[in-house]
Amino acid sequence: MRNKVKYSILTIVILLLPGWWLFAGNANDRLVLNSVIELIKKIYVKDVGDKQLVEAAISGMLTSLDPHSSFLNEKEFEEIQSSTKGEFGGIGVEIMVESPGLKVITPIDDTPAFKAGVKPGDLIFAINDELIANMTANEAISKMRGAKNTKVKISIFREGKSEPIELAISRDIIKANPVKYHLYGDYAYIRVASFSEQTADGVKKAIFSLKKEIGKKEIQGYVLDLRNNPGGVLKQAAYVTDIFLNEGVIVSTKDRDGNEQMVFRASSNATVKDVPLVVLINNGSASASEIVAGALQDHKRALIVGTKSFGKGSVQTVISLPGYGAIKITTALYYTPSGRSIQAEGIVPDVIVDQGRVEFPKDNKKYQYSESSLRNHLENKTRNDSENIKENSKAEFWAKLYEQDYQLARSIDILKSLILLKKW
Repeated sequence: MRNKVKYSILTIVILLLPGWWLFAGNANDRLVLNSVIELIKKIYVKDVGDKQLVEAAISGMLTSLDPHSSFLNEKEFEEIQSSTKGEFGGIGVEIMVESPGLKVITPIDDTPAFKAGVKPGDLIFAINDELIANMTANEAISKMRGAKNTKVKISIFREGKSEPIELAISRDIIKANPVKYHLYGDYAYIRVASFSEQTADGVKKAIFSLKKEIGKKEIQGYVLDLRNNPGGVLKQAAYVTDIFLNEGVIVSTKDRDGNEQMVFRASSNATVKDVPLVVLINNGSASASEIVAGALQDHKRALIVGTKSFGKGSVQTVISLPGYGAIKITTALYYTPSGRSIQAEGIVPDVIVDQGRVEFPKDNKKYQYSESSLRNHLENKTRNDSENIKENSKAEFWAKLYEQDYQLARSIDILKSLILLKKW
């Protein structure tokens, strides 16, 4: 996703680089660059230091390459290292650059941004009344982050609203809990919000807890919810896939010459075997979540349900620049097991289900016509009142789920179909 600072697929590489490396290349090009720096120092209306100019030059070079390459000053470098560990100070929102501001991919579950009502698709155009158009993406991210209980004001445009929305949000320590789970009858639901260093262990713990909760019964199927999951650590995506996959390639990365850099394979020790699996995705599913969905789709291990994913198929490497910070630069593309690159294409679901809201009549029975509606119909003496109550409570539960989360309800319907087909 474009210029997403937190949770992009990262390979952390620390290199000690001599100063001349910054200006490697054609001698004339280096001369021009150095000449411009010297001119700025001599004739610019304000005094500018060497470090500021070098940082600006590096930043300009990187941001001109693609939406994901960027310069990170020392503070931003520390922040991105904290982000991959799943803990940082801020409001908890995933963004990408979309002129003239930052487009919200998704607020992280249960964070200040989530609670304040920030929604996917919102365009943040100002922070503390300062226009984002006058900042770099990294500067904007830094302004939204800060100490716990301090406030930040964000101004947003929202589709369908004629006036800007202003929100004053209290920052907090964002301890991203990437995994949530619960049972829907005999079906297990696992929600993965992001891929931090704790995600794979979190999914395994969720599976263990769900099996314990269901007791002597068997879990009939799993829904893995990756909607609005912006990605994260590459290895964690591979580890999560390995939980459901018993063999084969999970993902590979290739450099600009087409040479393979990394290949992740399943370990033949899947935690969940031979149980139907549905993976839920949408336009907010990007990067690492697309790796999981693509691998499980290619191996025909899961049915992918929802809407087409975001389409971020590139790998960024973070390289330390001692005394300056670091650069984040795109070094490879990743490929699904069948050799697909999803860069700017995304994962297309096997079953397309848009998110919608189903409205049920308040008095459902009023609109039903059946044998029991007929005058003088014969009563069924084999059904007792407790069975009728149980049946009604089930109907009410599913009606509520269809209203609240249509995509999830349809995913469980698909699981039921898969189980019936398997039994037949």
